[in-house]
Amino acid sequence: MRKTLLTLCLGLCLLPGARADEGMWLIQSINQALEKNMKARGLKLDAREIYNEEAGGLSDAVVSLGFYCSGSMISDEGLLITNHHCAYSDISNLSTPEHNYLEEGFWAKTRAEEIRIPGKEFYFLKKVLDVTDEVEALTKDLIAKELPHGSRRIASIIEKKYAQENPGMEASLATMWSGIQYYLCLYVKYTDIRLVGAPPVTVAAFGGDEDNWEWPQHKADFTLYRIYDKGEPLHPSRHLTISRKGYKEGDFAMVIGYPGSTARYASAAEMNQEINVERPVGNRLREHQMAVLRKWMDADPDIRMKYSNAFFNLSNVAEMQMGEAACMKRFDVIERRRAQEEGMRAVSEKNAHLLDQLNTTYQDYAFIEQQKVYYRETLVRSMILGQTLMRMGGTGRDGVAHQRKLLAQGLASTDPRVEKEMLAFSIEEFITHMAPVYHRPIHREMRQRFGTDYKAMAQWVWDNSCVAGFGEIPDSAVVARFNGPVTDDPLYRYIRELNIQDLNQQEDISGLHEMRRQYTRIRYCYMDSQGIAQYPDANSTMRITYGRVQPIRPWDGVYVHWQSTARGLREKYDPAKYDFCYPTAWSHLLPPPDFPVNFLTDLDITGGNSGSPVMNARGELIGLAFDGNKESLASNYEAVPGYNMCVCVDIRYVMWVVQYLGRQDYVLKEIGWM
Repeated sequence: MRKTLLTLCLGLCLLPGARADEGMWLIQSINQALEKNMKARGLKLDAREIYNEEAGGLSDAVVSLGFYCSGSMISDEGLLITNHHCAYSDISNLSTPEHNYLEEGFWAKTRAEEIRIPGKEFYFLKKVLDVTDEVEALTKDLIAKELPHGSRRIASIIEKKYAQENPGMEASLATMWSGIQYYLCLYVKYTDIRLVGAPPVTVAAFGGDEDNWEWPQHKADFTLYRIYDKGEPLHPSRHLTISRKGYKEGDFAMVIGYPGSTARYASAAEMNQEINVERPVGNRLREHQMAVLRKWMDADPDIRMKYSNAFFNLSNVAEMQMGEAACMKRFDVIERRRAQEEGMRAVSEKNAHLLDQLNTTYQDYAFIEQQKVYYRETLVRSMILGQTLMRMGGTGRDGVAHQRKLLAQGLASTDPRVEKEMLAFSIEEFITHMAPVYHRPIHREMRQRFGTDYKAMAQWVWDNSCVAGFGEIPDSAVVARFNGPVTDDPLYRYIRELNIQDLNQQEDISGLHEMRRQYTRIRYCYMDSQGIAQYPDANSTMRITYGRVQPIRPWDGVYVHWQSTARGLREKYDPAKYDFCYPTAWSHLLPPPDFPVNFLTDLDITGGNSGSPVMNARGELIGLAFDGNKESLASNYEAVPGYNMCVCVDIRYVMWVVQYLGRQDYVLKEIGWM
């Protein structure tokens, strides 16, 4: 039944004339109708040249970077290109006061100088199998035997079977439309990954937070890695050709990558909960955390180096979520979904009952969901040292030596001034906003001792914890003084005595999950009946999206061009502002004023697509996807035509930076640029 339903939908929804530029389409499901639409937009290739398990296709050159970003092979010697922000943590972790690769950039001059990155895992997709019938049969069999049959159990059995049948491959089960379809993806994994080249962060992320999610932008957001196999550079089955010709407005463009997640099958009730109940709390807390970090980072270069990665991750999420809330209101996304649900409600009483259940359940859970946000942002994510203590607590009471090692690492990577201020903010927000029923013994003791003097609370917790003296005595002395167990530490107790399970037990999580699963299915069927093109929510599986190079739809009569140039680098330069001040050496190496830097497409992307290759009609590399515009920030739930844009770095600008700033002649010769 499920397979029949999917087949019917694809047949109906991809008819010529359907609006199909929106969509993150499964790479293995490019059928004749989708191919016809792509060719109508300008594609010069056949579908089998894009994805072909037997003969190989363009998709073989696309790589998943641990399923958090995407990249592509650009030489037959293992050279891979992705975004700088995808490599940010690697570059940050390699940086030292003597060699600050974030600020100075990193440019290997020979392969011997390329630096291996521990713990990296890059994946190549080799095969996709439809295992829907097999999953259904296995589920029925487990139920009949009264054995566990949850999604994790099913995935474990299926993945183990196919990994055994395909030695040397990693197997991953992917669920589409809450179980309407199941695919088994087989990957080859490589773990010898080396950093080859990366521009200074002020070049890679020129404009910083101020330009993030904005247009125009002027970023050289790229990094070069090399994949090694058994000590030698990998010879991939396919690599992309770099285009020197560029593109023009209206040209066909496409992206292949690994988008992380979307919620385009979410109900209006779920969206309202996220945007209007949870988001205001999280946005306010993260905004304050960013302000604290920015203040100290601007004041001290050493603090900037230590916290740059934490700030980058925090600011990216914060700006995205604040922009998402604004766009959801601007484009009336929730109201449009409610209107659509009225049509779903009219189909059957069962649909109407489910929608009523969802509305009631989300209303009932509003308060506890807000409490969860306070829990996450004050106890889990606030202090870097807090995360260190949580890791220490996971080593057991007998692991004092290992706990000391973790503590030493935590002290070395943080600053006491920042951590104290974050702790004070965390305590005030937690004590003030968490319901007293969730205050545990340590929290009640703090209130009994100090009332509402939150600074005194923070000082007491700090002075009686294993980090007491941090910044006043050598780090080694702080570490040597620790004899465990960390579970008795006031700072650890402040963070850990309340557990997320204490909050989760106030909700019927499994019941809500089942309602959301049913909603996805009735929405799927309703959209099918309306002849609307369908593709599953992003879930880190390989997808293709296509469209054109074009500007954002004018808003209030304002038109912006689809391409930015090096002229903007000169106009925005400001030595007084860190985000707009590139290295002095680069000011003498800028391309000519009209040289292309970034450009816009209407490609449908999301997190995980960062670093994806942007290709022209012949499959040649013209750029890298690295950002969306602020008008696209509702796209987690709905892509708004004309406003949902993908910001790309021009590959010619990338090559300019490699040639004139990096001076990596050996790389340029390898890819045929010189």
